Amino acid sequence: MTKRSKNLGLIVPTAAEDAAIAAGIAQDQDTEEITAAEMAAMKPLRRMGRPPVERPKVPVTVRVDADVLEAIKETGPGWQTRVNDLLRDGVRRGKLAA
Repeated sequence: MTKRSKNLGLIVPTAAEDAAIAAGIAQDQDTEEITAAEMAAMKPLRRMGRPPVERPKVPVTVRVDADVLEAIKETGPGWQTRVNDLLRDGVRRGKLAA
């Protein structure tokens, strides 16, 4: 009987299943078992997740009038980027200076 890892959702083979897998590897001339040293030297093919950005965006909570938000969202996908661009333009022009 196999056990499921609670944290990862992986199915861990029993000792008998693991022995059968190892026997299959030993019989196949085109495969070989990876040693612990080889496994430790391995690196992922690519880095997971998004690449780092120069200026990461910061999540914020802002309260705006419902009709204003509705009008902005009606402009379609990318509305948050457009709002960011408007705010950036205001900062650039000095209209939103602290």
